[in-house]
Amino acid sequence: MTEPSSTPLAPARYVAEHHEPSWREGLKVGTPTLFGIGAWGLVVGIAMVKSGLSVPQALGMTLLVFAGSAQLAALPLIAASAPIWVIFLTAFVVNLRFVIFAALLAPHFAHLPWRRRFLLGYVAGDMTVALFLQKYPSEAPQVGKLSYLKGLLYPNWGAWQVGSIAGIFLGSTVPAEWGLGFAGTLAIICVMIPLMVGRPALCGVLVAGAVAVAAAGLPYKLGLLLAVLVGMSTAMAVEEGTEKWRNRRQKFTVDEN
Repeated sequence: MTEPSSTPLAPARYVAEHHEPSWREGLKVGTPTLFGIGAWGLVVGIAMVKSGLSVPQALGMTLLVFAGSAQLAALPLIAASAPIWVIFLTAFVVNLRFVIFAALLAPHFAHLPWRRRFLLGYVAGDMTVALFLQKYPSEAPQVGKLSYLKGLLYPNWGAWQVGSIAGIFLGSTVPAEWGLGFAGTLAIICVMIPLMVGRPALCGVLVAGAVAVAAAGLPYKLGLLLAVLVGMSTAMAVEEGTEKWRNRRQKFTVDEN
């Protein structure tokens, strides 16, 4: 493989080169998560039909939205005939985490054409972004970086769509006593737990859970929206406080020496 030139466009070509070993490594790393993603998609597909959406509407939602948390948050509101602004605001707030994901991924792929970045953003998910950043914490261009990300993203998207579409067509035939709502909760927990790395994420999850329980009686499921906002604010505050404490500690250590 040739070394990148010193021209400004070299990083883009360097990162964008297909690297089969990295693709296979990404596929291997992401494979254990695919069952949970597919199970979650199955539950959301069934929930869409049970909430009153027609099959074409449900198919359009899963293909265009591709955001399980936002879909699950919006469906009860749709079923309750909530105002459209409440539905959109809830989905928007639940998906605010993708702004953080975009900010984390942007330095790695800023030189790529916007169409490719748009596609990567569309198929990005919580687990795939976390796994990618574990492998490539540095923003420096590296051979195989994009191939590794694709090995994570595309199978994840495929597993979700297979599960969700299967759930859409099975929704009208699945008996309620199967307890698929509980299965969906387990699937979400399986995806969420590996992301709870560090004190900020753990504090955010605990606070969000407490707020969701305390505000369960609010109309239009607004307690979930409130829980997301408070949980995200808590995680950001803890992160900022931890960073300030580290800086003060480092400064104190340097002064002592």
